[in-house]
Amino acid sequence: HCDYCIREKKGCINDDDIQELYPLLENAKFFLIGTPVFQGTLSGQLKTVFDRSRALVAKNPEVFKNKIGAALAVGGDRSGGQEIAIRSILDFYQQNHIISVSGGAFGANLGGSLWSNDLGMKGIQKDEEGLRSIRKVIKRMNEFKE
Repeated sequence: HCDYCIREKKGCINDDDIQELYPLLENAKFFLIGTPVFQGTLSGQLKTVFDRSRALVAKNPEVFKNKIGAALAVGGDRSGGQEIAIRSILDFYQQNHIISVSGGAFGANLGGSLWSNDLGMKGIQKDEEGLRSIRKVIKRMNEFKE
């Protein structure tokens, strides 16, 4: 694998679409990161963003320090891997000095978890418990607004 960013501390050597995302990540105060669940965990695309963001951290180890982050996941099954996907997002936060928040006990312990019942947005709209978990997470994040 490439270690240019770690050796040179100049960011990523690859001049591709991730370059457009870097300033957004650097300037964000809050992260509300969500993912569909594939094969019981977060999407490969989100994992790639996490992996590629190490170029920012190599350049400035405190780039994400004390930003606030919460996690959401949606799966086709009720227990389709949402908590594992959320844990992966929370692990990214932990490793990068991002303060993670959740909706708290009784329904949003780790973050917001939705069930689409393999019906896309129509299924999500019917998932009252999942929508309640999302509302709890957002309410908690709002407590950190300036």
